[in-house]
Amino acid sequence: MSSTRQNLNKLRNKKICMLGFGIENQALVKFLIKENIPCEITICDARKKQIFEGEQTFVRLQRFAFLHWRLGKNYDKNLDQFDIVFRVAGYPLFSPEIEKAKKAGVEISSPTKLFFELCPTKNIIGVTGTKGKGTTASLIYYILKKGFRRSPLAGDCGAARGRVWLGGNIGIAPFEFIDKIKKNDWVVLELSSFQLEDMDVSPKIAVITNFHKEHLSPADPNNPNYHKTLRDYWNAKMNIVKRQKKGDKAIINQKLKIKYQKQILKNKKTIFFTKSKLLSKLVGEYNKENIAAAVGVAKLVGIKQNIIKEAVAGFKGLEHRIESAGSINGVKYYDDSFATTPESAITALKSFSQPIILLAGGADKGSGFKQFAKEIKKRVKFVILLNGKATSRIKTELLKIKYPKNHRNGGTGNIKLAYNIKDAVSIAEDKAVKGDIVLLSTGCASFGMFKNYKERGKLFKEEVNKIKKE
Repeated sequence: MSSTRQNLNKLRNKKICMLGFGIENQALVKFLIKENIPCEITICDARKKQIFEGEQTFVRLQRFAFLHWRLGKNYDKNLDQFDIVFRVAGYPLFSPEIEKAKKAGVEISSPTKLFFELCPTKNIIGVTGTKGKGTTASLIYYILKKGFRRSPLAGDCGAARGRVWLGGNIGIAPFEFIDKIKKNDWVVLELSSFQLEDMDVSPKIAVITNFHKEHLSPADPNNPNYHKTLRDYWNAKMNIVKRQKKGDKAIINQKLKIKYQKQILKNKKTIFFTKSKLLSKLVGEYNKENIAAAVGVAKLVGIKQNIIKEAVAGFKGLEHRIESAGSINGVKYYDDSFATTPESAITALKSFSQPIILLAGGADKGSGFKQFAKEIKKRVKFVILLNGKATSRIKTELLKIKYPKNHRNGGTGNIKLAYNIKDAVSIAEDKAVKGDIVLLSTGCASFGMFKNYKERGKLFKEEVNKIKKE
């Protein structure tokens, strides 16, 4: 019997709650069904079946007699009636219902925790950070795939060549591929602070890309989790290294060295990275740091330098991360919808030397916008604010520092409010001249006007494409 199967035995004949039915818990339910684990599963989610993105999944799962559904109001009540609760990352650990369940002896777990427990390989590379973790994890995966195809051996332990898998917060549930993983494979996981906050194990190689103020207030109604303090947020991130064993490695941004070494033993094997000088398609100074982190991992795993250089040069980056949306009459359009904090938007602004027309604003995540406003004043010729709870705060900070005024077209100076993405792109097209950059980098969450940052970026690119066709 495989170790995975043996560890699954703890779930036999248990009453299990899937608290939140996002992609991770959906994949876990399918896995348990496939493995034919006798247990009673209750799926608890605030949404009703009509608005599930995976409604087909809902319908398919209806036929299993041991599956129960608790949807809509009161979905998270009476959690103390279960043996194990698998919490999605978006559900707060400090919830009164979770606390009550803990006191009753209920095991509070997550798909991420269970994956670490069941994963057939110990070669797990975990990547976290406020920003850049998705790009870094994807680049690591890309380099390792190329390296493993062209090298007879891979791994710092001299293991025979295996396959590479990518999953985690990047949108790929690890339980979608866990049954295909072999002992000598490598798994690259993007890990959010909410996935890490209750982790009691750390990966073989841990990467921290950077750390900025974020997630200090609930922003997404479907994922209301947040950290009560900045210290809580930092401590959640630190779980990626806190429980590393002898021989494990940590790759940390040099900017975090002092903060990191205050908590972590100095004799831990740690590599601090700065900026890579390798040729790359990725835009922006911050991506040089992401590349350096990925290169550090690749070297540890044993990938040759010539393969690393080739892979970095060929990597195109991820969607919605300073992604080119095309050029119209000498004006370049960029989709950086993933920039949901002022810090990440500032980084995007610093990536260009040309005049910028900026699309900013949106939902409030508890961030401060003072520095964002200062950077806008330095680099941005016109600001288009997308309607949202944080938008008025950005406007206030801009007016405080006397951002240019001309009172044209009903706007306040070089600031214009847009109530939809079509109007925002139209305003940008009207204000732009040859040589300008139109940049969607909001510094805010998307909720309210959009479902998520992906929809915001997608709609932006669609509007740009419409202008191209015209």
